[in-house]
Amino acid sequence: MIGRVANLGTLCAAIAIAISACFGQNNTSPASMSAAPTSRIAPPPASFHFPESETFVYAVEWHMLNAGTATVTLKRAGNSEHLRSIADTSGLANKLFAVHDTFDADIEPRTFCTQQISKHSEEGSRRIERQVHFNYQTAKSHMEETDLKTGNRRQADFDISTCVTDVVSGFFYAASLNLTPGSSQTFPVNDGGRTTDVKIEVEGRNHVKVPLGEFEALRVKVEPVSGSLKGKGVLWVWFTDDARHVPLQMKSKLGFATLLFQLQRMDQPRAGN
Repeated sequence: MIGRVANLGTLCAAIAIAISACFGQNNTSPASMSAAPTSRIAPPPASFHFPESETFVYAVEWHMLNAGTATVTLKRAGNSEHLRSIADTSGLANKLFAVHDTFDADIEPRTFCTQQISKHSEEGSRRIERQVHFNYQTAKSHMEETDLKTGNRRQADFDISTCVTDVVSGFFYAASLNLTPGSSQTFPVNDGGRTTDVKIEVEGRNHVKVPLGEFEALRVKVEPVSGSLKGKGVLWVWFTDDARHVPLQMKSKLGFATLLFQLQRMDQPRAGN
């Protein structure tokens, strides 16, 4: 169970929510959110900018215990934005079920469509590598996975829509939207299998205290509304109530497990990098 929950750490830190993957810079006129149930990725406004080479570091708690850390960094790579997210267990969680997960994604910045994904997962005794390529012209994704312990390989193709985001970059997409209380949007998320439609709802405003400081925040509920995860988990994200929409805190509920992510610091790029 710890390994399963720690994977959500990778999703959120990015991720984000990720935490994801999820630290875009906006002006005061971001793209409006749609209340319609249609699942789609809307191109970001021209004013949106990715936080180049900035690293967001989260502390992860599992049932009040220190469970590890999660980080996400974006950097321009040619015509794409390259995202890297890392999740590591620590303390008791590391002794019970050690996790070291690395998630890389290339994003087309004008559309927010994920182009490809690379995942390296070390979870307990498991060692898995996964590569995913999205072909929007054929509306297919191609996944190749290797078990690094046994050498077993498998591959599969899946149907996709005209644009999908991934489990980490999806938080950047959410940050680019006009997050106002009562608004909602549904968008497709894919990390190599079947696509899941995720609905976000802005529930209201809260004052949030995290290791980085105290902030006024927007509370956003994130829930899968289709696919194998429908009805199995809920995530709440607190974004700063300003133009940037930085994810300050994430709280997940998956079965009986509860995980809390809190922003510790934001590392700025070094001179010359």
